[in-house]
Amino acid sequence: MHPRILEVTQRLIARSRPTRERYLELIRGAASDGPMRAKLQCANFAHGVAGCGSQDKQSLRMMNAANVAIVSAYNDMLSAHQPYEHYPEQIKQALREIGSVGQFAGGVPAMCDGVTQGEPGMELGIASREVIAMSTAIALSHNMFDAALMLGICDKIVPGLLMGALRFGHLPTLFVPGGPMPSGISNKEKADVRQRYAEGKASREELLESEMKSYHSPGTCTFYGTANTNQLLMEVMGLHLPGASFVNPYTPLRDALTVEAAQQVTRMTKASGTFMPLGEIVDEKSLVNSIVALHATGGSTNHTLHMPAIAQAAGIQLTWQDMAELSEVVPTLSHVYPNGKADINHFQAAGGMAFLIRELLDAGLLHEDVNTVAGHGLRRYTQEPFLEAGKLVWREGPKASLDEAILRPVARAFSPEGGLRVMEGNLGRGVMKVSAVAPEHQVVEAPALVFHDQQALADAFQAGELERDFVAVMRFQGPRCNGMPELHKMTPFLGVLQDRGFKVALVTDGRMSGASGKIPAAIHVCPEAFDGGPLARLRDGDIVRVDGVAGTLTVKLSAAELADRELPAPPTGNDLGCGRELFGFLRTALSPAEKGASAFTSALETLK
Repeated sequence: MHPRILEVTQRLIARSRPTRERYLELIRGAASDGPMRAKLQCANFAHGVAGCGSQDKQSLRMMNAANVAIVSAYNDMLSAHQPYEHYPEQIKQALREIGSVGQFAGGVPAMCDGVTQGEPGMELGIASREVIAMSTAIALSHNMFDAALMLGICDKIVPGLLMGALRFGHLPTLFVPGGPMPSGISNKEKADVRQRYAEGKASREELLESEMKSYHSPGTCTFYGTANTNQLLMEVMGLHLPGASFVNPYTPLRDALTVEAAQQVTRMTKASGTFMPLGEIVDEKSLVNSIVALHATGGSTNHTLHMPAIAQAAGIQLTWQDMAELSEVVPTLSHVYPNGKADINHFQAAGGMAFLIRELLDAGLLHEDVNTVAGHGLRRYTQEPFLEAGKLVWREGPKASLDEAILRPVARAFSPEGGLRVMEGNLGRGVMKVSAVAPEHQVVEAPALVFHDQQALADAFQAGELERDFVAVMRFQGPRCNGMPELHKMTPFLGVLQDRGFKVALVTDGRMSGASGKIPAAIHVCPEAFDGGPLARLRDGDIVRVDGVAGTLTVKLSAAELADRELPAPPTGNDLGCGRELFGFLRTALSPAEKGASAFTSALETLK
């Protein structure tokens, strides 16, 4: 093992010991010697099986079957989740074939950031993760189940499902992906049309035609954003079947993997003799593995929020400092849009997860001795699934990349370090996705232009007021102020200005997510402006330096000058409409970005 990987892991174990031990005590205490439903009162049990068919009722009465909870984020507005419409019946039938039972335990909400981008609904995004976690807990609260299957893919959905499921960590749990849509037009072409539209050089009709060709069928969006980062991390953490992440929907192989997932989770139950609950899979080593994979692939910056929150749900105290120290030694091995021109289907074809995991294991950058849903040891994930005469089998994955413009071995990495940088200075702490930013653009020092909403920046661009070097400061966008929406509405305008030769950067206490592009952006800055963080005291013209090479975020003012400035009042009017008024109580409970922007952090930290 690489000494830095071991050092960070050992420090994480030591730091987390009180809360991790309490967590393991809780889930081990909750684990039953037999089916949990056997301990229910007769009336409770009768309610729990009343809706089942006669065959399933009889199986559940005899207590000789595994009862598997199905928790799904299905809706048919999200292309990635549309295929889940057919999964519950497919799963139930697969379980009946081996004498077990599946019950649809609950649905969780699933919003699409692509639809809400730049709209008031985006302000519910982080809150939706907390609602999904709570909904998952409600679904599993009936004590009817021996195992669980989680059906979810996109942005806040997988983290929410995992956070909720971890509070029932005594249950064997397996995540079931749906796969990416087939490739449409290239991501570069899509981005070019967006940028031309921002300049007024493309019509609305051209823009819509381009977008429809990009997002054109059921399946996950094909760029390497939060959704596909979720899938990659779930596989590296051993929560997917090997090679399951990026198989397209509505294919025979996809169907076979879904059937196998349903049957495999029953093999993890106590009755099977190979008990492996979720809380024993998600540990310090598997979390370190997830961060290594995040860095190696230039994954979504959203995971600097999600992974600390997920870790906390398992009693583990993961920090940005841990992530930063890992980034220094993890090479970048893949270039998938927005870090390159390829999409996730090209990544899969070039060697995919099997090649990536083999390279990282062989370089001593991943812990091999971890528990997974496929058994002990991550080496199993260097294999990939195939159909032979209709039967699902696994073979060794490729030992060489089929396209080194997309996926490379460690020996010829794109970069010797990872794709994320922790930024720190007298403006606070944040993160920057450097993997998508050309080296010549990673350092910007320029006067600040302060904005409180994206439309104000768009209006300034249209008025020709931004034809200069500047650092856009988009403040009052943090979790406690307005729910921390993603801020992609600005990206085309800033991209145009950078292409015109101006030095531009973005600093914000909001989010840019997995589609963060070529503009240097220090995001998730905390303390947030709403809590009196330094961003609140900036004024137009202050000289701000965003240094993605050194990892610094500073303003050329003394501490005294900054402290003497009066704090502006936060903007108003974002607490009503589009249901936002229902989430006011949740926003006030959200922790700082560095602690996951989670409403549960303070409660879980007390479990010592």
